[in-house]
Amino acid sequence: MMPAPAPARTEPARPFLAYHASWYEPPASSGEATTLARLPGSITHVALAFVKPDLAYAGDLALEGTGLQYRFAGTVLKQAIAALKARHRQIRVLLAVGGASYGGWDRLDPAALARLVRDLGADGVDIDFEPAQPACLTLAGRVRCASDADWISHVRRLREALPRPLVVSVAGWSVGAYGEGAFANAPPVSPWRGSMLALLRAPEAAMIDLVSIMSYDAGPAYRPLEALRAYRQVWKGPLALGIAVLPPTDGPRVTLAGTATLLTALKPDPLAGAMLYALNLTPPGPPGPDNPDARALASAICITLDLAGCGTPAP
Repeated sequence: MMPAPAPARTEPARPFLAYHASWYEPPASSGEATTLARLPGSITHVALAFVKPDLAYAGDLALEGTGLQYRFAGTVLKQAIAALKARHRQIRVLLAVGGASYGGWDRLDPAALARLVRDLGADGVDIDFEPAQPACLTLAGRVRCASDADWISHVRRLREALPRPLVVSVAGWSVGAYGEGAFANAPPVSPWRGSMLALLRAPEAAMIDLVSIMSYDAGPAYRPLEALRAYRQVWKGPLALGIAVLPPTDGPRVTLAGTATLLTALKPDPLAGAMLYALNLTPPGPPGPDNPDARALASAICITLDLAGCGTPAP
């Protein structure tokens, strides 16, 4: 298997992508009053979650029909993005498209997405395509999935609508790089095993700037660092290992100590970093080292990866 080439644009060497949960953002009357505007500079990419692939957006910053659930007007969101980027000129603000709740990929509207990106003053999109039935099979040692052509098409169409220097990142399934070679039988067994391989070895992989791994909710047998190594076999660009704020439905709870151990282990890879899902989320129960909230996890990620701006906590 030939690994995909490194991306043509230069992303931060140590990525830290954080999703911003729009449905938990408090109301605000100005951009400066939002939590988005006050994020710390340690975050390299913030992905506003979530936009519908088949969004209805004609213009004028009308967010109704886009999927974003901010409880303020699009003009305030635009102000918030501008205020954030004024504080931290290096940060990229992305629109996270899809997620677990939004389908409609067969009606993907790249032109409307590009219009929303530009109207808001954002920097690109994060593609979170989660097919319900990837239907992956291994034939002669190679994984093929019914979703392969869709993944490749979505990346190509969105990149055509959003030429560089705008960013196109993708969120990959936890076991998306398993199923072949040394990782042919890596646990756990999953219908999504190998679901990212076709995209990451296709020519369209060169259209991607950053890959993050949704390395959570994968069960007790899942090993995040093994998943990172599997992705690294086929993707040589910036790679972010996902950490979830909310407790998993199955598997161990993330802790501050465990997060530090995990991220310390990936530091020898100069293009490996972290993804946090998600800002604004609060786990049930009293917060603490064994039940960290988004702010504590963001701080742990910053300190462990030796990023700048760790003295400023996430709001």
